[in-house]
Amino acid sequence: QVQLVESGGGLVQAGGSLRLSCAASGLTFSRYGVAWFRQASGKERAFVATINTSFGLTAYADSVKGRFTISRDNAKNTLYLQMNSLKPEDTAIYYCAARPGVAGTRPVEYDYWGPGTQVTVSS
Repeated sequence: QVQLVESGGGLVQAGGSLRLSCAASGLTFSRYGVAWFRQASGKERAFVATINTSFGLTAYADSVKGRFTISRDNAKNTLYLQMNSLKPEDTAIYYCAARPGVAGTRPVEYDYWGPGTQVTVSS
């Protein structure tokens, strides 16, 4: 049974930093493409960043490029999202997602999701 569990969310002032983690179990983590998505109140779930299985190739939404860094530790079955220079518009529930093979940028491509962690950035 695949499980993804996010942690590390919270309340932070604008300009601050947070590091999200996503612990995975029940899967061969190194064989899965994984990603972070976020969903703000009243909006659709949106792509944030993804990292592939091979060579750690990454992709980012334009809105977070240069501020967020996605990484993975296959030995620990954990996905990370380092978020710096946070802005109020980054406020959302952040979800990690996984799918076998190559990662994508659309929510519909992912088979497994965590329950999410709330990130709130105050101005």
